[in-house]
Amino acid sequence: MATRRAASLLRQLRPMSAVASSTEPVVLSSQTAGLAVATLNRPKVLNSLDLDMVRILDPLVQQWDADDSVSVILLKGTGEKAFCAGGDVVSVAKSGKGGADGGAFARDFFREEYILDYNLARLTKPYVAFMDGITMGGGVGLSVPATFRVATERTLFAMPETGIGLFPDVGGSYYLPKLDGQLGMYLALTGARLKGADVVKAGVATHFIPSDRLGTVEGELATLTGPDPGEVEELLTKFSADTPADAAFTPHLAEINECFSADSVEGILERLEQSGTEWAGKQRDTILRMSPTSVKVTFEQLTRGATLSLAQCFLMEYRITQGCMRNHDFFEGIRALLIDKDQSPKWSPASLAEVSDELVESHFAPVDNDLHL
Repeated sequence: MATRRAASLLRQLRPMSAVASSTEPVVLSSQTAGLAVATLNRPKVLNSLDLDMVRILDPLVQQWDADDSVSVILLKGTGEKAFCAGGDVVSVAKSGKGGADGGAFARDFFREEYILDYNLARLTKPYVAFMDGITMGGGVGLSVPATFRVATERTLFAMPETGIGLFPDVGGSYYLPKLDGQLGMYLALTGARLKGADVVKAGVATHFIPSDRLGTVEGELATLTGPDPGEVEELLTKFSADTPADAAFTPHLAEINECFSADSVEGILERLEQSGTEWAGKQRDTILRMSPTSVKVTFEQLTRGATLSLAQCFLMEYRITQGCMRNHDFFEGIRALLIDKDQSPKWSPASLAEVSDELVESHFAPVDNDLHL
């Protein structure tokens, strides 16, 4: 069940080449009065992020941030299905595993994506992200730095990277440990999905606004006369809808905090087993189906990230990506879930017990041509 769940999420990260080329720009940009809008425009691949989009967005948002005529920056996606379903991980895998470019794309994609995500977090103007639809992986990296993160009834948030031999990157080291209790560690290790208003309840989004109000919200944002976060907050709150008192995960919060506060992955699994509930058993089974190396690296990543700055987290994450490129599981996860689609990855090492401390630590070592922010 857990493998099928991961597969259903990760299929959204299919390669860009799976869709016929289009003359449509991959990023649309416009300005109405003081509102500057960037729209991710690859709806056939659920607005998945590729390197061209990264290279358009980074200078664009920095230009807007320096432009006195811009009061608010808005990022959204084309279509009703997705804000951004992730990054171009298939192309990364092809480059990293003996690609003709010597792995250059695998290095450049992560480096430039992280620089963009870091720069989004440093914008001085109010930055609004409409997380309308699937928001995973690279889409999380684009949205979580926003001053205002708007979820709708269509929002589906997840960081399912341990299921492809990767880890919850794009700043996950920094943002996930800041969620209440152990919710971040739970989301990172299991790839659990949050839907709709639950994304606000978890602290990932700041507002819940029904999707049929977004057009009106955008029009109202264009009427603001200055880069005043208080005015943006007031406007978004005016259009927000009531949310249920409890989230879907609320009944399990005590278990999440108890089980996922253990000081090792093995300790988490032991506490889940001891809990004895059906829910805890499902989480344990899910973790055991993920890449053992990714699970242990992710645990260490979030543990370290809890005490690091955002810049330090991105440096650490870049080094981890290159560690993944040196090892087996990322390429096997992409093969099994996104290329051959047999949904049966053969992880190596095959069990948590076989993942040595030395292997985990090697993912955090400095690399040639390190990330500089």
